[in-house]
Amino acid sequence: MAGKTIAEKILSAKSGQDARAGDIVVASLDLTYSHDGNRPLAMELLESMGTAKVWDPAKYILFLDHHPSPNAVSAAAHTKLRAFARAQGVQLYEMGDGISHVVLPERGHIAPGDLAIGSDSHSCTGGALAAFTTGVGSTDMAAAMATGQLWMRVPETILVRCTGILPRGVGAKDLALAIAGHIGADGANYAAIEFAGPTIDALSMDGRFTLTNLAIEMGAKAGLIGTDAVTEAWLDGRLKRPWSHLNADPDAVYAQIVDIDAATLTPRIALPHNVDKVVAIEDLVRTKVHQVVIGTCNAARSSDLAEAARILEGKHIAPGVRLIVTPSSRDTMVASMQSGVLATLVQAGAVIATPGCSGCAGGCHFAVPDVGENIVSTANRNFKGRLGNAESFIYLASPATAAASALTGWITDPREYAA
Repeated sequence: MAGKTIAEKILSAKSGQDARAGDIVVASLDLTYSHDGNRPLAMELLESMGTAKVWDPAKYILFLDHHPSPNAVSAAAHTKLRAFARAQGVQLYEMGDGISHVVLPERGHIAPGDLAIGSDSHSCTGGALAAFTTGVGSTDMAAAMATGQLWMRVPETILVRCTGILPRGVGAKDLALAIAGHIGADGANYAAIEFAGPTIDALSMDGRFTLTNLAIEMGAKAGLIGTDAVTEAWLDGRLKRPWSHLNADPDAVYAQIVDIDAATLTPRIALPHNVDKVVAIEDLVRTKVHQVVIGTCNAARSSDLAEAARILEGKHIAPGVRLIVTPSSRDTMVASMQSGVLATLVQAGAVIATPGCSGCAGGCHFAVPDVGENIVSTANRNFKGRLGNAESFIYLASPATAAASALTGWITDPREYAA
């Protein structure tokens, strides 16, 4: 019999059956988590099921990451979530601790081979650690909180095989956008995507998280990367429990294989209002920029902020441009303070926001643009109205492109500033 993909291996282990693509399994969960962007809805649904307690308080985590209490409604929701956490004895990450998808791996909550679900579509981020992490709705989350299990169809897997060395000035976000443009916004519906090949092997963990985070923008159920020495080094000191390396079998069966030659890539931009509407930056007509956002769970880790700081060091953003920098987590913010990166960004004219989702979702009520304004963002979504104004325009780009664009006031090729 043929070998297995990473998704098939994990769902086999968690269901106790020989699971193959297309099978329906009932799998045991290692972790569940929710955030304030969904309000206390999952908690209310849990109560409506007649269940008083979370099945395992050690395996459910709450985050206050989407709404830094911008209004009374948000404050009331936070009060309910804090009360629920105290009553249930579950861990709560407070405002300013950071974005769930970033904090969970950073703080050692996710290990290779885990099966985890979150009440947010970008829960697929953890797949960079060879964990099957995926987003679910509030009803499924409530059922999982009550039982510790989830039923699902084992997804087919698309292998994205990347070869070649990324050129100077081209990073993981450019690669991710290039892949999204190739596969399309619904090209991987309900599939898992495995990212593999020499290009992926050479990426840092920060870059790998950027890739898996964007998997949902291609319709994928999960984004996965096998483990290696890079994974092992990153997990050292973070993970307090035993783990084993996990990779697909050499003879695993894939629904599709997509080959990407990374050596030929140039910086990429996703045009409004679709993530897969991707163009090479050199093909973009000169475009005025009003606001730049370097933040979100896609590309605002320490290395992303450092990349922006290298471009902006000793310089100042263009007149009329607003630069919003939102570290993805408290750990990222502290590291960037200690390294001098945040000081460099502030001196260049940046406004530093509370670690979390500010600058990504309009519901945060932060940095909402005016009618007709253009925003360059390192986020994962540029849908109409995403930042709270349906008459503004969001262009997705790498931290380097974002920083270069803030510097000039126009969407700018970062390669002329790359070291």
